[in-house]
Amino acid sequence: MVVGCTILERSVDAPRMTKEELKAMLGNPNLIIIDVRHGKDWTDSDLKIRGAVREDPEAFDSWANKYPKDKTLVFYCA
Repeated sequence: MVVGCTILERSVDAPRMTKEELKAMLGNPNLIIIDVRHGKDWTDSDLKIRGAVREDPEAFDSWANKYPKDKTLVFYCA
């Protein structure tokens, strides 16, 4: 399952979740949080989700297939 946002103008009909819903899922071994904030949005932020992996949204094709399809992927792009 993919939960998240639009990456590189790719429209994905993915459900969105609240921060409370995400907090309830933290620690689940089937959850992968991928931080895909752009440049300064990521580097200038003091807010990082513990356990999230950072991926460059501009390089989506280079990393998109490395995550297991049987996991819940949450894309953080606020």
